[in-house]
Amino acid sequence: MAIKTEPMFLNLGPVHPSTHGVFRMRALVDGEVITDIEPVFGYLHRGIEKLAEGKSYRQFLPLSDRLDYVSSMNNNMAYVMAVEKLAGIEVPQRAEYIRVIMAELQRIIAHLLAIGSFFNDMGTFFTPFFYMFIQKEKITDLFEMVCGQRLLYNYMRFGGVSHDLPPEFIPALTRFLDEMPAEIKKYERLLAENEIVLARSKNVGVLTREMAINASAAGPVLRASGVNWDIRKDDPYSIYDRLDFTVPTGTNGDCYDRYRVRVEELTQSLNIIRQAVDGLPKGKVLNPVPLRFRPSSGEVYSHIEGNKGELGFHVISDGSDKPYRIHVRAPSFINLTALRNMLIGWKLADAIIIFGSIDICLGEVDR
Repeated sequence: MAIKTEPMFLNLGPVHPSTHGVFRMRALVDGEVITDIEPVFGYLHRGIEKLAEGKSYRQFLPLSDRLDYVSSMNNNMAYVMAVEKLAGIEVPQRAEYIRVIMAELQRIIAHLLAIGSFFNDMGTFFTPFFYMFIQKEKITDLFEMVCGQRLLYNYMRFGGVSHDLPPEFIPALTRFLDEMPAEIKKYERLLAENEIVLARSKNVGVLTREMAINASAAGPVLRASGVNWDIRKDDPYSIYDRLDFTVPTGTNGDCYDRYRVRVEELTQSLNIIRQAVDGLPKGKVLNPVPLRFRPSSGEVYSHIEGNKGELGFHVISDGSDKPYRIHVRAPSFINLTALRNMLIGWKLADAIIIFGSIDICLGEVDR
């Protein structure tokens, strides 16, 4: 027997333990079914792009850490690459290898946290999350060994990196690389064929290939929909064109595929790091740049394959020691534009799981 219901608006967030930050979904529901949704941003807006106009190029560098605060190394790398392109700054080869090692370690951290929190959204009550957090802390120890920081690293510099690797870094990194494959297998045994995981994520929140492309989605969200696009392969930067790795893709574009792509990327990142360590050349790690240098007038756009997708910096110079304008192409913000299509027709119980499968950082959305 059909039950007569009346549509009603329901607010999820902005302060909700499962919304991954101060994010609000204004859902129109018919019973338990979502018939429309309006994502509401702006609760964490900090004006980082505007702040750049009053700071020197070097003073903005620590602010880039704070965009996606679990991807600080990648944020640093994308920003310094844009300024180096603008000013024609050369980077020593050893620094390029170190940058890639740090970027891939940061990718592992971000994916571990994304996978762990995704399963927490599903109701696993932190068990997978804490398993993954153990390995995340080992990488954080490595970062602390290099630059003294555990979250916001401020490690990259125009023309290289701030510090060379200490003698104990490579042995510690090698131990991690040897241990991590067994940990990934542990995650697989625990999660990959779990019947609750399959029931709640397979064919749930489907983002088709066409929808993903039209939304300009990027990173694991795009690749899970079957689009083989990775800037490290398709528009190589740094030393990625010298490294051998594959780009994992999905087929259905559902929550399960987004999880699977991230798991497989863990293995690929380990592979990239091993190659970079094996090929690490000797030499200096920094070409000195004046403290308040002044690039010639002009503008550039530079992008990298960030942990969540294409992370780009558009930098405009007016010839002064401060950028005239900086705009960030933030993958978290872009990927969220597909959320409405992924949620309509699903139930409220699925909303948080679908949202969590995108893997966003509100610091990057409300930048």
